Amino acid sequence: MKGDNNKQQYKVNEQIHVREVRIVGEGIESKVIPTREALQLADEMGVDLVEISPTAQPPVCRLIDYSKFLYQIKKKAKEMKAKQVKIDVKEIRFGPQTADADYAFKLKHAIEFLKQGNKVKAYVFFKGRSIVFKEQGEVLLLRLANDLEEVGKVESMPSLEGKKMIIMLAPKKAGAPKKKEQPRPTTPTAAPQPVEETEDETETEE
Repeated sequence: MKGDNNKQQYKVNEQIHVREVRIVGEGIESKVIPTREALQLADEMGVDLVEISPTAQPPVCRLIDYSKFLYQIKKKAKEMKAKQVKIDVKEIRFGPQTADADYAFKLKHAIEFLKQGNKVKAYVFFKGRSIVFKEQGEVLLLRLANDLEEVGKVESMPSLEGKKMIIMLAPKKAGAPKKKEQPRPTTPTAAPQPVEETEDETETEE
């Protein structure tokens, strides 16, 4: 029997115990036949009888080489995974009185994270009594959001959570390039016709 591996995933050939099945496959007319007849047909074609829809009435089975069937499923799963964009959240920590040099260093990292397609969770950590500087922390995070305006957008404004004031930023999608305006085709214009002067119908009162 082909496809001895991964038997638990799909029932194959003699593992199918129902009385009849609906068969499908490449170049095969979909029809309901006894399972024994379906197995015989698969054997004649040199393929497997694979149960792909066990809950259908009757169950649906495909006539296909089991290893090829599994390859197709893995390929589809891989393609779906590739289409899913994985977004990581990168954290950047500040103090309520962060020095300019340290701020510039962390700003540079935030720009890199956003350009790579990651989200940025920036927060100011208030240690001990430094919570009294929470307003300074908010100003710092708003300054960061402003400095990242070209590459990131604010998902949530600064909010205090315990000893942390947090702001969330997401990467900004690059705008579609503007289409260049095509020059309008010039069409020959008729020679200007002389315009007869007409008296204005309305008279202005002096």
